[in-house]
Amino acid sequence: MKTLPIKIYDETLRDGEQQAGIFFSYPTKQKLAHLIAKTGVDGLDVMPCVCEQESELTKTLVSEGLNRLITAATLMEKKYIDQAKDCGVKRIILFHGLSDRLLFLRDPQIRLMKEFKGKTIDDDVPVNVINRIRQNAIDVIVENLRYATTVAGLTVDFAAEDASRTDFDFLVQCIRSFGPYIEHFLLCDTVGVLSPEKSYVWINDLLQRTTAVAFGVHYHNDMGLALENTLQSVIAGATLVSGTFCGIGERAGNVAIEQVLNGLRVRFGIEVKGINYDAIDAVTDYIEQLGVRPAAPYSQTAQRHESGIHVNSLFCDPQSYAALPYNTIEVLFGKWSGVSNFQYLFEKQLQNPQPMKQYEKMRSVIKSLSVDQERYFTAKEILELWQNGVFK
Repeated sequence: MKTLPIKIYDETLRDGEQQAGIFFSYPTKQKLAHLIAKTGVDGLDVMPCVCEQESELTKTLVSEGLNRLITAATLMEKKYIDQAKDCGVKRIILFHGLSDRLLFLRDPQIRLMKEFKGKTIDDDVPVNVINRIRQNAIDVIVENLRYATTVAGLTVDFAAEDASRTDFDFLVQCIRSFGPYIEHFLLCDTVGVLSPEKSYVWINDLLQRTTAVAFGVHYHNDMGLALENTLQSVIAGATLVSGTFCGIGERAGNVAIEQVLNGLRVRFGIEVKGINYDAIDAVTDYIEQLGVRPAAPYSQTAQRHESGIHVNSLFCDPQSYAALPYNTIEVLFGKWSGVSNFQYLFEKQLQNPQPMKQYEKMRSVIKSLSVDQERYFTAKEILELWQNGVFK
């Protein structure tokens, strides 16, 4: 049996809980964090900017001795970097979409231009505009990476959201531009469109075109291929795997960490350095006792969304976070939700627009109710709360 010095980052408490319909109570997340820590993973991801409870959880886990593991998933803005540091973390993962599809949707200049209102990247966007939004993204990301490392004094990894749908040459440019500031460049297959063959070639080709940057992979399971894609990426040279225990996560979930670890062990005779394989069952057994499982690939259940970041993009471009266009998107509401969840319901589905202040009030109320009642809410329940005057 060979030993491989790859790193394992756990996303169960962040990306795992973002699976629509899941709510982990504060004590549950505490217990899970300590069980996961015993497995020997190298990072345990949380997201303190989501709500006050997540911020407090981060501080608690740091104070309980998990400061070496805790990594804060952080939005690309200085105030969120400062917030993560204030929680006591030493490492953050800054994330930003790099595909033209996501860049076009999120570029602040493009959003203000009338000629692009209601359009997506599929609407014959001029090349000069694409080049501009790409350069804008690089400028913003480098500015924040520089701030996080030199001013805030944090160790930083960068997660390239939708990397698998990003132009290859632009991706190489980003890796070279961000390399001086980061320890790992995480390549995300955000909507699960990779194949095993492409995963191997992709990682190999990126390694040939870049130097001095360690690659991590963060793959989703929309097509049921996250495990094989991850294994092939590791064999090709990726040195970090990001996933969740039991494979829970948005839509059809993330790659399951226990499957990656055992797949490398059984199929390739490789054990991961530092992993306590005997501690894995305690984590997966506990998650199974909670009754939590990922949605099946290709299923309608896998088209449920709660994360405000995702719904905001889906509101403008159905292909942004949906790999299966023939399924119907269902939006849920909870602590991960944003204003866009309510916009989607009232404007996209009900054709009954509300003032922005009303959406903001709804978001605030639902985040509080979700935390207090330890649950999520369906669209039907939101309408009942609205009709009963809860959002006034």
